[in-house]
Parts: sequence; structure tokens; C-alpha cells
Amino acid sequence: MKLNLANILTLFRIAAIPIVVILFYAPFDNARPVAAVLFGIAAVTDLIDGWIARRFNQMSRFGEFLDPVADKLMVVIVLVMLVQAQSSLWEDIIAMIIIGREITVSALREWMASIGERSTVKVQFSGKLKTTFQMFGIAFMVWQEPLFGIDIYRVGYYLLIAAAILTIYSMFAYLKAAWPSMKDSAG
Repeated sequence: MKLNLANILTLFRIAAIPIVVILFYAPFDNARPVAAVLFGIAAVTDLIDGWIARRFNQMSRFGEFLDPVADKLMVVIVLVMLVQAQSSLWEDIIAMIIIGREITVSALREWMASIGERSTVKVQFSGKLKTTFQMFGIAFMVWQEPLFGIDIYRVGYYLLIAAAILTIYSMFAYLKAAWPSMKDSAG
């Protein structure tokens, strides 16, 4: 396997996860904001690595596998930390929706690829918008501290609610696109 810049950025995203976890629980001032900034930088690499891969012809099977794994690890691990740190019924439900969708859509994409229909469930605009709201929401909730007098945690919470709504919408859009293939394979 030859590493290229796109794959290195994806690997950075995975390497950042344990550092975000350590900072999240670190007992020193501004540890949570530093964790949020690192999470945000890692989230931005998701946009950059895909652009680099397409622009400079660095697309690879390894990158196609690793990129969604990195995204899901980052989101799921930090959501679990947030729920553990400040759990409420609604935060738990939002986390369950997001994590449940990630598992469902990943399984759907894997299955569709196995029957040669991968392009049927390619990323849609609603999925990209969901990811944007989700990443900002999680980063703001990790930050936790008020910023310029703004309750940044609450802003993040509302962004995560919007992400959860888009999560449900995008999941059903993917399932609808895959339905003809699913129906044909069920018989």
C-alpha cells in the first residue's frame, strides 16, 4: 500500500481520536476547548482529503475503505463521550439516531456494493449537510465553555438536533434509492 496525502489526512483523523478523548477528560483549564479545536481540525480534513483524492487522482481502495471508517469512529466515539458526560433523554435519543443511522447506511452501502449497485447509494447533498451540522454540533458541545457570552454547548445541541433530523431524512433517502434492488433481492 502506497500512502498518499489524502490517506495521510484520513489516518490523521483516526490518530486524533485518542488525543480528543484524553483532552476531553483532562483535568486542566481549557482542555475541552482544545479537544473541540482538534476535533474540528480533524473534521475539516474529511473535506480536504476527499478533494485532494479527486483533484490529484489519489483515489484508492484503501482510502475508500478508510475514509468512512475514520468519520464514523470520530463521530461515534465523541457522541458516546458526550452522552456519558452530560446525559439527558434527548441527547441520548439524538446519539442513538445518529449512531443507528451510521450503522444502517454503512451496512446498506456494503450490501449494495456486494450486489454491484454501489452507485445507487452514493453520498447525497442531505448527507453532506447532515455531516456539516453534526461536526459543528459535536465540536461546540465538546467545547462546552461559553464563547463571547454565547452558550456554545446549547448552539451545538441545536445543531445536533438539526443533524438528527437530516440523519433520519438522509437514511430514508438512501433506503428509498436502494429499495428496488432490495425488493428484487428479497424474492
